[in-house]
Amino acid sequence: MRFILTNDDGIDAPGLRALEEAARPLGEAIVVAPADAHSGCSHRVTTNALIRVRQVGPNRFAVEATPADCVRVALHRFGPGPAWVLSGVNDGGNLGADVYHSGTVAAVREAVLHGWTGAAFSQYKRKGMPIDWEQVAAWVRPLLRDLTARPADAGGFWNVNLPHLDPGSAAPESVFCPLDPLPLPLSFRAEGEHLHYDGDYHGRRRSAGADVDVCFGGRIAVTRLRLP
Repeated sequence: MRFILTNDDGIDAPGLRALEEAARPLGEAIVVAPADAHSGCSHRVTTNALIRVRQVGPNRFAVEATPADCVRVALHRFGPGPAWVLSGVNDGGNLGADVYHSGTVAAVREAVLHGWTGAAFSQYKRKGMPIDWEQVAAWVRPLLRDLTARPADAGGFWNVNLPHLDPGSAAPESVFCPLDPLPLPLSFRAEGEHLHYDGDYHGRRRSAGADVDVCFGGRIAVTRLRLP
């Protein structure tokens, strides 16, 4: 199997390296990722400017553009052919309403628009605790093997969020669950004439059994998303 790998944290992000480690035993991994971070850019694409593409290593390309642009470039250069587009592993969760502004998720959504499929992976992050990226790769690998073995359905893709557990914790259970429909907190701090968003992501409302609840509860949230 051939995998196209991208993210929205930039080509040097440790989460992308963890995703490479997870994908390589399963097939060929080609990295086409933004040269710099584009977190929160959603599905923005470049249509009226040049896009610079630099090869920075074997099967590794840095694109001076957005995650969705990276997928367009990858499909143009390396497709058609049997492939999955994998995005992540994002440094921070992409749960519930996050999927609408996430560049990580938008990259896979762009692939689905072109008839391919894939999965977005994100690591929820607790305050004050570092992420063990080797552990992340170890958790993603068997899950990726499972997801790629399942029958593909047109217009669908996976959104996966890993919990942030204490060091040395056992591998968490994977739970297939729906996307939480609740919005993020609407909270801003006034600074003169300006507003600074200060919503409590970790204390956000959650629906029982949906992805936010599952991931915050210490399990891997696996959600099937579909294009309209």
